[in-house]
Amino acid sequence: MIKRHIPNFITLLNLLAGSIAVIFAVQNHLIAAAIFVGIGIIFDFFDGMIARILDVRSELGLQLDSLADMVTSGLVPGIVMFQLLRTTFANPEVTNNEWTGTSDFGIDFPWIAAIGLLITLASAYRLANFNIDERQNTSFVGLPTPANAILILSLPIILHFQPTALVSSLILNEWFLIGLTLFSCYILNANIPLFALKFKTWGLKENFLRYGFLVLSLILLVLFKFLALPLIIICYLLLSIMVWRESSTDI
Repeated sequence: MIKRHIPNFITLLNLLAGSIAVIFAVQNHLIAAAIFVGIGIIFDFFDGMIARILDVRSELGLQLDSLADMVTSGLVPGIVMFQLLRTTFANPEVTNNEWTGTSDFGIDFPWIAAIGLLITLASAYRLANFNIDERQNTSFVGLPTPANAILILSLPIILHFQPTALVSSLILNEWFLIGLTLFSCYILNANIPLFALKFKTWGLKENFLRYGFLVLSLILLVLFKFLALPLIIICYLLLSIMVWRESSTDI
């Protein structure tokens, strides 16, 4: 049946968008990379929805989805963080430090920038664990890789479209970037339940939290534009933690 291949085709479009994003990220065209990651995340949102609508969910689709996410939402954010760290440590005042030496093996980037690739490793671990974790059928445990990708990719977007002295100095601070990298690795695999944004039905009662979060996200986007992207991810984490604590208290 042709319809059982439709969700997998959409997943492959996610992988294609992610592969193009990798090329742009390696070339340090971070805005173009962010655009294609966004396209890939859209495909990632709809492949599962289409699979549920057509009732053609399969183990192949689950594995393919994780492989596509590994590229779009795992590899690309790691490369982007690498590029941001490389830019930060290209500052002569920073690269004088011995831990950023670039002479070995003819490498033309500071070694410390490779810390950004920890995001890719943490994403791979999270995706592999997701496929075998039976708790994550209706919710997530740890931040989903697409949400983490939005968090990381928001940095070059903000630098490009809403640059201010304060924001730029923060984003291009080496300690901020290293700290964010480590936080990203932790939150991807943290044992914290987070509500899923994928709708199984469209009813208001059973999706009140999801609709409320979407409205809040829209308000933040209107008020803060691209600066809202990291704020939305933070709100997602905080709302999930609040709901988790309330449910734990009720039990």
